[in-house]
This record gives sequence, structure tokens and C-alpha cells, in this order.
Amino acid sequence: MRVLVLGGTWFLGKGIVEEALRRGWDVTTFNRGRSGQDVPGARPVRGDRTVGADLHRLADEGPWDAVIDTSSSELPPRDVRLAAQALREATSRWVHVSTVSVYAGWPHRTLTEASDVLECPSDADASFGYTGADGSPTKYGFQKAGGERAVAEAFDGRAVFLRPGVILGPGEYVGRLPWWLNRAHRGGPVLVPAPGDRLIQPVDVRDVAAFAVDQAAAVTSGAYNVAHPEGITFGDFLHACFTVTEADAHPVWAEPEVLAEHEVRQWTELPLWRTHTGVWSVNAGRAVAAGLRCRPLTETIADTWTWLRGDGRPVDHPRWAEHGLAPEKEAKILAALPSSTN
Repeated sequence: MRVLVLGGTWFLGKGIVEEALRRGWDVTTFNRGRSGQDVPGARPVRGDRTVGADLHRLADEGPWDAVIDTSSSELPPRDVRLAAQALREATSRWVHVSTVSVYAGWPHRTLTEASDVLECPSDADASFGYTGADGSPTKYGFQKAGGERAVAEAFDGRAVFLRPGVILGPGEYVGRLPWWLNRAHRGGPVLVPAPGDRLIQPVDVRDVAAFAVDQAAAVTSGAYNVAHPEGITFGDFLHACFTVTEADAHPVWAEPEVLAEHEVRQWTELPLWRTHTGVWSVNAGRAVAAGLRCRPLTETIADTWTWLRGDGRPVDHPRWAEHGLAPEKEAKILAALPSSTN
């Protein structure tokens, strides 16, 4: 099996390359060589996927049995289309890493692959779309929906779309799980969003990588929601963070209304917390039926802490700085809570 990975040097892309090599596949990667390190055993090709000449030079390196695109998250649809059109004669199949944000109903409603997708043309530039007043839909979602359309037009019936929500695990560059682990490690009272029995559905990067590689070798097409089918409660998530860090810490639960009064931003200041009813209500049954297997999230948490405490060096990314509650703001909120809450 010959596969081309667009990206391939960090987090999910790196995991996909490692998984494909583990299976004995011939792996080519294509990137600018600016983020992360090449995985030993893969054949790197340097270039910019937004430059037509670079893409046509890449196509001459083929053919491949499949392309797995992990590097389009920051690109407008027209640049996704440029790559898809340049490579469509050089491969039989395209596996496209998209996002659950493409759904018009996210994060308000339970989602299946039959749910409506946002409308965005395949030739849209970075200006297309908007973010709603309550944070949904998002301009990002419109852009990713346009990227899916660009691939579908170029690979009629030969494309797979993976729509994950939140991906966690060793190598994470966004900083969601690392923030909670580092906060737990500091100890003391930890401000956390109630209720503790709320289920969340993040998925391990290694499980997403394995499923992406499976789909590269499959013959089916269409979309798959990629989320943890069982999930984990927020209470159990925090308990696992406290346990693996051996922290002298305890949770202080605050109701959403209290956090709103203190202008705590959902999704970023307290990572993984969002009150919309559908944000963690993603049906992954089709992916599970197609072979998605998700390890317990307690294993993801433990392995991420091991990575952070070892030689873990996240790729420098601006989203890391967006996540986490400033210590002084947390202390101020804790001090304002009734003593019975602590």
C-alpha cells in the first residue's frame, strides 16, 4: 500500500504516518518542513500545498493508493480544491480530516452523518462565512464545509470525510488536556464546571490515526463522525487528571450561571466545557461499525501526562495560549464562592 500524507510531522499527521509505517506501508509526506520532525521511515517531499507548481511536482512522485489530508485546517476551500484537483489523477482515494463543526446544528443538536452541513462553495476564499453571536455556527465550520465540497467535487465517490470533535493525547498542540493536567499538578482547590456527571466525548489521537489509515485501505466512501462512543464524565476526567499527576488537589464545582457571572469563557478558559446541549452529543455509530476503536480516556490522560513529564515538546502553535484560566482570575472566583462550596 502506497500512501501520501499531506502534513505528517506532528500530532494527528505524525500518528497517521507512524501507524501506516507500522503496517509496512510505503509512506510519502508533503509539507514545508517548518513544523515538527519527519518520521523516520517516511519519504518527505518539501513544498507548499497552496502553490500549484509544487503540487504538480508532487503529483509526479505518485501514484499512490490513497492520500490522507491532515493539513487543511487553516486553509480556505479554494486551496483545498487546488490540492485535490492537482492530485486526483495521482491517487485512487482521498481521506480528508474535517471537523464536526461543519454541521449546521453543532453544538445545539445531536448529530449524525445525515445532519445538515453548512453551505460553502468550493472556491471560497478565507473571507467566506461568519461566526454567530452565541459562537455557532463558526466561520471555521463554513470554511471546512467548503473544503469538503472541494474534495467531493474532485473525487466523486472516492472520498472519505472524517469529522472529529476534540482530539486529545500525546503530542497535543491545542493545549486542552495539557492545561488540565498542569493545573491539577499545581494542586489546591481547582475551579471546575458543574455538573460533574456531564459526559464528554474527546477521542485519542492514536485511535483517530488508526481509523484514518483503515479508511485509506477501505473501499467505502462518505462521512464518519469520529467521537468516543462511551465518553467520560467530567468528574471522572478530573479525577483521572488528579490521580496521574499525584496532585494534592480537589475540585470546586461551580454552576454555569456562576461562571457566566465571572465572564469565564466556555471552551477556552475552562477547556472542554461548553453548555450547549449538543456539543457532546455526536453519534459515532457509523464509524464504530466501520472499525473505529477507542481506548479508555483514562489511558489517554495517563499517556499524555507521561509525554508532558518526559520529553514532550508541543509544536509551537498560537492556539495553546488561548486555553486555560489565569491563576489570578481563578483565585478571585474561588474567593467569591460560598464557603460551603469549597
